[in-house]
Amino acid sequence: MRPKFPSIFAMLTAGTLISIPFAAMGLGTPQNLRGTITRVAGDTIEISQDTGRSAAVHLTNDAKVVSVAAASLSDVKPGSFIGTAATARPDGTLQAKEIHIFPNSMRGAGEGHRAWDLGPNSTMTNGTVAQVSKIGEDALTVNYKGAEKVVTVTPSTEIVSLVPGDRAELQPGAKIFVPGATENADGSLEASRLTVGKNGSAPPM
Repeated sequence: MRPKFPSIFAMLTAGTLISIPFAAMGLGTPQNLRGTITRVAGDTIEISQDTGRSAAVHLTNDAKVVSVAAASLSDVKPGSFIGTAATARPDGTLQAKEIHIFPNSMRGAGEGHRAWDLGPNSTMTNGTVAQVSKIGEDALTVNYKGAEKVVTVTPSTEIVSLVPGDRAELQPGAKIFVPGATENADGSLEASRLTVGKNGSAPPM
């Protein structure tokens, strides 16, 4: 029986949020790529990475694509399931670098708190928003697996919604995030999951 779309998207989204800390990077280790598509040739896309390096990534036959759409803090409500990359503050709270909102069908994907590779000491927290408050600044209380984190939101925090995408969106000039690309024996990279910008929004994670 052919699987239903939500099940496939759930696996994709969960995989998208696996953390790969800088210290764990090494030859043959899955790595996250961020940048801009410069060329598409069949099943291979060339990426100008934000690091300044170029990478050619081969897409597997079953590679899945997720897009991001612009959103705002007003779209984040109690009960929303979100992911947020953040950095720790001295008082123990987290300052959100970005927030991505999952559709209801993806609730629970990648739930937890872990190290992330979006800068020094960054983390990724996936959980359910228990409270949205404003005491001097906007703050979200995010619950996950019996624990919680308080995440502050600033004007610089990027907020997007995750939506299903397709390969037609993989065009030169599009911003892209490739989670967990694997290195083959010949040094080439291969990916089965991609997150691509849509309507001017870039993957912020």
